[in-house]
Amino acid sequence: MAENEKPLPDDVRVLDPRSLRGLAHPLRIRLLGALREYGPATASQLADRLGESSGATSYHLRQLAAHGFVVDVPERGKGRERWWKAAQRATQMGAEEMLHGADPSLRGAMSTLLHEWATIHSQELSTWLGTWQEWPEEWRRAWDISDWSMRLTPELAAELRDKVQELIESYRAKEVDQSTEGSAPFRIHLHGFPRNKD
Repeated sequence: MAENEKPLPDDVRVLDPRSLRGLAHPLRIRLLGALREYGPATASQLADRLGESSGATSYHLRQLAAHGFVVDVPERGKGRERWWKAAQRATQMGAEEMLHGADPSLRGAMSTLLHEWATIHSQELSTWLGTWQEWPEEWRRAWDISDWSMRLTPELAAELRDKVQELIESYRAKEVDQSTEGSAPFRIHLHGFPRNKD
């Protein structure tokens, strides 16, 4: 850990090369996301939610479990029914060498993961844009879609990213209970990247 780097919460999974390879499959990424967003479920329930076969969801849930991303919830199951839940609330990239590794399979796994995350973000935003008029006025005033461009060094870009993430994380202490009237899950996507030099 770098000198000024803050320790991560216990419920954040940091990827290493082995766990990255275990997660880097489009269906596994979607299964983990569904469990994190909607809570425990069976393979059949997840298959219905994601439009997949229960055989596929069952197989990939077992693979996620083998890599420590999900755990079963035996107290919820009846008979042969097996319930699963996410083992952590979030996933974060690991060491810098994973981003620049020479191993082609590692680069391929990273590419799969990043492209699937970008696809999911795009789908979530498209869903909101297709339904925003159905939401109460308070929510229609609270959302945002913005972009900014500025010229920065890599160090300034990293500082900006860290400060934005710190601000977002500070709102975890303000989260309201699911039963709070007028509340809803609120998604925040952060995309920051350099553009071609001019």
